[in-house]
Amino acid sequence: MLEEVERWLADRSWSVADRPLDQLLAAKRAAGTTVSVVLPALDEEATVGDIVEVIRRDLIDGRAVPLVDELVVVDSGSADLTAEVAAKAGARVVHRDEILPRIPALPGKGEVLWRSLLATTGDIVCFVDADLRDFSSAFVTGIVGPLLTEPDVQFVKAMYDRPLGDAPGQGGRVTELVARPLLNLHWPQLAGFVQPLGGEYAVRRSLLERLPFPVGYGVELGLLVDALHTVGLDALAQVDVGVRLHRHQDGQALGRMAAAIYRTAQLRLSRGHLVRPVLTQFERGPDGFVPRTHAVDTEERPPMLEVKEYAGRRVA
Repeated sequence: MLEEVERWLADRSWSVADRPLDQLLAAKRAAGTTVSVVLPALDEEATVGDIVEVIRRDLIDGRAVPLVDELVVVDSGSADLTAEVAAKAGARVVHRDEILPRIPALPGKGEVLWRSLLATTGDIVCFVDADLRDFSSAFVTGIVGPLLTEPDVQFVKAMYDRPLGDAPGQGGRVTELVARPLLNLHWPQLAGFVQPLGGEYAVRRSLLERLPFPVGYGVELGLLVDALHTVGLDALAQVDVGVRLHRHQDGQALGRMAAAIYRTAQLRLSRGHLVRPVLTQFERGPDGFVPRTHAVDTEERPPMLEVKEYAGRRVA
């Protein structure tokens, strides 16, 4: 490991217990900083309501100065009751296609995160996946905390244990098989991140609006790499928030995720194009294995500062 990374691990890796809520509220009040929490959601009716309720109970309701000023669920076309459950629990629900309708929406998580910048106003934007179980508000306080107390920090990722069933520490298969090798080989400064693909991270808006967003599964790797090049390693940090429980993808879905992540890395390494941006997988049918070919996400959205609707809002 690089000496720079060893130093970074000592200086920029914290525990959620290092910053009690009262300290964060005092820092927020003194600075006048606003915080938006965004939950990208697609068919998450089983979990999204509980997450919203916990955030409202612990960080919004009954506080003269709430830690969270906006709690927004961006629904990307759910076929279940995600939107209704989230609204009933107390979130403001915005449908992906209603944000920036001039540009037709593409499928993918990164697309939702990119559009959420137009649906929120907070100085700090905190992303939380909507499929978490046994959710704790420590996921929010942990990653928002350094941005409220450390002026030089601009991007904070959560780190946690990820059990797979009853096996501790065996989750994050795409991280271990694809993302971590890529980062160690090509961006060794980022080798200290425990969960580089984790969906829980908080970023200053002033940085997010300058970054391009891969529209699909590559968004987390893309934002992390581009943030490193934009603001440097010392502006990045991570916070231990405990254990993350969520729905695990099947092997085929993980393969598609891995391909998108590799493509995101490849683009940043060469700024070129894949010769054939598709992935063929195999499923066993009654007559043997059947090939299924899927497109690999190849689209990226530009930095939000380049979008006229967003620029117009800043002027207004």
